[in-house]
Order: sequence, then C-alpha cells, then structure tokens
Amino acid sequence: MSTHLSAAAELNWSTGSHSAGDGGECVEVATTVSAVLVRDSKDLSRPHLAVTPARWPHLVRYAAGTLRPPASQGARDHV
Repeated sequence: MSTHLSAAAELNWSTGSHSAGDGGECVEVATTVSAVLVRDSKDLSRPHLAVTPARWPHLVRYAAGTLRPPASQGARDHV
C-alpha cells in the first residue's frame, strides 16, 4: 500500500446523510486541521481531492449548482 493510501486509510471518512448506505455512495469526506478531503467511495485507490476549510463551502455550493459569482466579479472568476 502506498504512503498516500496508508495516510488516507487512517482518517475518519464519512458519507453524506443522503447516501443509501448500501455501498453505492459517491463520495466520502474526511477533515484535517488544514484540509477537507473528498474521495470516491467506490474506488479508494484513486487520489483524493483536498481543499482548504475556507474553500470547502464554495466547493459544496459549486457541486450543488448554487454557486454564483458576486456582482463585482465576472463569471470566469467565481470558483
């Protein structure tokens, strides 16, 4: 097992409350002091995505399709 997989396995990963719990969840999330990590629960060998805690709400809103740029910014600068 690679160092990446070993370290990721030691984290407390959780699924969303809307996941069915039958093993078909799409993503799992874990937090550290400096990052929020997201991984594909169906393929744990793939790398995880890491974002800062400050950017986590933006990623969630983007994924939900509700992130809109502030009026002072152009559409290209909203992520």
